Amino acid sequence: MATVRVEAVIELSAEQVWAAVADVGQVHRRLLPGRVVSARLEGDMRILTLPDGSEIRELIVSIDERERRLAYAVVEGQKMPLTYHHASFQVYDDGDICRLVWVTDVLPHALAGAVQARTERGIVEIKQVLEAS
Repeated sequence: MATVRVEAVIELSAEQVWAAVADVGQVHRRLLPGRVVSARLEGDMRILTLPDGSEIRELIVSIDERERRLAYAVVEGQKMPLTYHHASFQVYDDGDICRLVWVTDVLPHALAGAVQARTERGIVEIKQVLEAS
C-alpha cells in the first residue's frame, strides 16, 4: 500500500481549522468550494457532488475531537481506478498557527503519484480558503 502525506501551515488557530475540517457536511463551503459543489450526509456516509455532476461516496470513519483527526474512506465514485482509499486530516496546534496534515493510503501503488498531485493541489486550496475566511 502506498502512503501519500501532504501538509500545510495555516495562519489560523488549531480550533478554527479543526472546526472547518470536522464540519463534514460543509466541505463544499468550508474547505473546497469550487472543487466540491455540494455535500450531503446519509448516516455515516458523505456524498460529494463534483462540478461535472459526478458523485463520490465517502464513509466517515472517525471524527476524533481530542486528537483533532478526521478519517474517511472513499467507497464509490473515485475517478481513478483505486482499489483502496483511506485518508485522514489531522490538525496540530503550533500556537497562533497550526499544521494541517492529510495522509492518504491507496492501492494500487502505481497511482500514488496521481493521488499525491491531487492532494498537493487540494491542501493548497484548503489553506487559501481557510485563511481567506
